[in-house]
Parts: sequence; structure tokens; C-alpha cells
Amino acid sequence: MSKSNIILIVVLMSLASFGLMGFQFYWVSNAIRINRERFDQNVLQALSGTIEQLEKGETSAAFYGYMMQDSIMSRSLFEKIDPIDFDLTVNSRRTLRSRPSLVDSFFQESPPRVSQTFRRILESRGLDMNQLEELESFFTYMTPELASKMQFTPDEMEVLLQEKERQLLYLSQRENSPRKPNVPTTEQIVEMQPEFNISPDALEKVYRTNIKIDFINKAWEEVTAGQKAILDRLDTARVRQLLKRYLLERNISEEFELGLLKDDGLLLPIGPVKQQFVLVQQGIQARLFPNDIFGKENFLTIYFPEKTNHVIREVWLPISSSIVFIVVIISCFIYAIKVIIRQKALSDTKNDFINNMTHEFKTPLATVSLAVEALQDPELSSQDKFRTRYLGIIKDENKRLVSQVENVLQAAALDKKDFKLKIEALNLAEILESTVDHFGLQIEKRGGQITFINELDEPMIQGDLFHLTHIFNNLLDNANKYSPENPFITIEAKDDSEQVYITIKDEGIGMNKDAQRKIFDKFYRVPTGNVHDVKGFGLGLSYVKTMLEAHKGDIHVSSELGKGSSFTINLPKKQ
Repeated sequence: MSKSNIILIVVLMSLASFGLMGFQFYWVSNAIRINRERFDQNVLQALSGTIEQLEKGETSAAFYGYMMQDSIMSRSLFEKIDPIDFDLTVNSRRTLRSRPSLVDSFFQESPPRVSQTFRRILESRGLDMNQLEELESFFTYMTPELASKMQFTPDEMEVLLQEKERQLLYLSQRENSPRKPNVPTTEQIVEMQPEFNISPDALEKVYRTNIKIDFINKAWEEVTAGQKAILDRLDTARVRQLLKRYLLERNISEEFELGLLKDDGLLLPIGPVKQQFVLVQQGIQARLFPNDIFGKENFLTIYFPEKTNHVIREVWLPISSSIVFIVVIISCFIYAIKVIIRQKALSDTKNDFINNMTHEFKTPLATVSLAVEALQDPELSSQDKFRTRYLGIIKDENKRLVSQVENVLQAAALDKKDFKLKIEALNLAEILESTVDHFGLQIEKRGGQITFINELDEPMIQGDLFHLTHIFNNLLDNANKYSPENPFITIEAKDDSEQVYITIKDEGIGMNKDAQRKIFDKFYRVPTGNVHDVKGFGLGLSYVKTMLEAHKGDIHVSSELGKGSSFTINLPKKQ
């Protein structure tokens, strides 16, 4: 596969992945928006239900419900009343009765009664205010134990204290009155008491007319109730209780902040509120008593600090599923790209290996072919000297071919782990000295030098002699091949109580960072341009690393382009 095709596939897969992620993001955002709107709608419905429930206590619907329970009242209101036509005869008679004197009337004050606001609070607690209209009778009935059971809110306690102050003020004024309570002063008066002669039918019509008048008065009070102070019409504790009940019916159990936004723009918190401006700006509002004809514009506002968590919790399953699918798709995409790039690299490596193998096999085969042609010449074949020379060439090139084939077969065996180490006690210093002696002649012929620095305190180790010898041969052979001229190679060996460390350093062409990451890969060869002056299949360092790992050791490389390379081997002394 060409590089342009790989780039095209990567671009198309990237576009498809980003498009899918964009679609998933749009879908998740849309789902969150819909659930947020549904949440706001449920809250508005809860507010409307609460306001409607509060309004039932004051609207004419509640009054009509009470009225329809009394059949006499119903007939009196809805039946037509004929004009009252009767002869009114008035008779007068003299009566004698006593009345308080002017002094008593001046100093006597009527007892204070329960205010309308406090009356609503007590009626919401289920008390019958027909028997407790005066403050004195209320405080006689309201013991401390009973007051503690009612659980008044702070606003309600403030109203209760105001009522108590009124009662105490009345008692104080009565005690300081200048009139002596034990000496009543009365006077006798003579009155003319009129007597009316009215028929029973006329009295019935008057009674029914009075009922209608009373109904009209109460209806007018309902119409003008909107002009009252909002706190005189609301029980804040009941408002919060009703609203919480309606929210629970709609599966909303989050904590909320509640407030009353009055017509003058002031916010009255109902319960704990952390930041009032957040409640006003971000809260959901609904108007209180919207059916008032002359009503003031008061709003009930509610804010949910955990609204986002509630909305996400409602859609967490599709969101989490979407995230999982996106992660899986991206992971598969990345894996596919890596596989494509790896396959491309393997393809390039395979092509390089085939080219190298072809070159390595072609040279000895060409040499053998020429030697055979020379031996076939009658003039040359009759000369023992030439015949012996060409037969030696054929033998050497045949060995070279066999060696190359063995390298390929050995690489296949290493892949399959089809080998077994022959562990024995070895003298590492002797092995390194033998390797140095073997390569010393080749390096000296090129005008170079090889140096062995032996700092081993205990040279005895356990390992496979054949494979360890090949490891050092491969490293020294690479150091020699990748040194363009006059190779200078240094071998340093040292140890500690458990391991030995061998460093092979050269001053050759060196490697860049990318080559350092790949040199232990099978078939990889450091690029040298178009000149094929370094022989091999790229199997040497792969073999070295595999054998060192089999010996429970490791190898590290440090190199700088143009300044040489350094390979450090560490081996355990015992296997």
C-alpha cells in the first residue's frame, strides 16, 4: 500500500470519527436541553398547583362550596325575592332601663381581638377561632406546651409576639384607669320603644335579603383582597410544604431555595437562601393570586442549586453509553491506524530484506558461476594451480551461502523460541579476550585499534558459550562495519556482586533517535544511503537482544550521529 493511500485512509477515517463524535455531542446536548426544559415545565406546574391551592382559600369558589352546603342559603341567594308589600303599624310604649354613665363609657375600652393575619395562621393550624376571638381568651387557651407543638415559623412567631404586646398594653391601660371598678355609676332613662306589626312572609323576605347583602359584602371583600399585604394572605410554612408535595409528585426531590418577590421589588426568603440575587436572576417565577381583580403583582420564585445534576442524572444512561461507544470507536480507529502503519513498516522492512538477501546471495553465486566457467576452459583446467584456486573460491562462496541461509533459519527459530540454552560455568574474561583476538587482525588491517579494559573482580558467570560468543562477535562486527575508516573500538568489562556489565564503544557513523528505537527489530538496518557497502540481513542485533533476554539480561544503546555508538550489556552471574 502506497503512502498516499495510507494518508487518504487516515483522513477519511478521521473525518468519519469526528463526524460521529459531533453527532453524538449534538444528540447528548439536545437530550440535556430537552430534560432541562421538562424540568422547568414540571417546576412551573408545581408552582401553579401550589398557587391554585392557596387561592382556593380566598376565591369565591371556596365560598360557593361552603354556601352550597346550606340549602336555605342557596335558595335565598338564587331565588327571586318579590317586593316587600305590607302595612307597617307602629305602636309606642314607655320603657325604663339603666345604662352606664358617660364617665364609665369614656374610660371603658373594648378588649382587643385576634388580628386577621394571626387568625389565618391559627386557622391553618386547625383551631376554631369562633371561640377564641378575643386575645384574652386565646392566651388563656394557648399554654406553653400547646404553643411548642404548633411549631410556628420565625415570621409567625413575630406576629405572635405582636399580639402578646397588644394584650399586655390593654391590661396595662385598664389597670391605670381612674375609674373605681367597684362603684358602678348608672342612670335611669325613659325610652319610647316602637312596636312593629310585620307579617311572617315579610320577615322571611327581610331575612333572605339580609343573606344576599351579607353575601355581596363577602364577595366584595374577596374582590378587594388583593390590596392587602401579601403576608396577611399567606402562611409561608404551608407554601413551602405544598410546593414540596407537588414537586415530589413530579419526581423532583432536590433541595431548593424559595422566596417571595413582593410588588415593591423586595425579596422575602422562605427558608434558607444562600444568595438572593441568584434566586431572583436564575429562579423560576410564578405570580401569586393571578385571579385578583385589584391584586398586586407578587411572585413566588424558586431556584434549584443542584438542577444540572438532576438533569444529567435523568439522562446518565444514554450519555454514558454514548461516551463508551465513542471511546470504543476512537480506540478501534487508533488501533487500525497503528496496524496500518505497522504493516507499512513491515512491508518496507520485508522489501529491504529481500533486496539485501538478493544482493548477498547474488554476489557469491556470480562468483561461483565465473569460477565454474573458468574451470570449463580446457586451457585453464589443465593447470593445477588455477584449478586449485578456483575450487577454493567455489568452496569459500559456498560456505558464505550456507552461513547466510543459517542466519535466516536461525531468525525463524528465534521467532518460534525454538532453542534451548546450554548453561555452564564460563570465564567471561577469556571469552572477551578470544573475541578481541579474532577481530584484532581485521581492524589492524584497516588502520584501526581495538582495546580491552578488564575490570572484572570475579569473571566466572553462568551461560551458553556458543550464544554468548556470537553476541560479542555480532556487536564487534557491527562496530567494525559501521566505522568508515580507521575503526577505534573499546571493550570495557566490570562487575558487582550479582551482575557483569560489558560496554562496546566505537567511533563510527552513529545513529539518530529514530534508528536507536528500531535497531533491535528484526530485519532493520541503519540506512547508509544508496551505497550497499555494509553487508547483512539486519538480524544481528535482533538475535543479540533475544539471546540476552533468554539469559535474563538486557542491552542498552546510546549514540550520536557522526560520533559513534555505545552498547552496554548487563548479565546476571547466575542463571
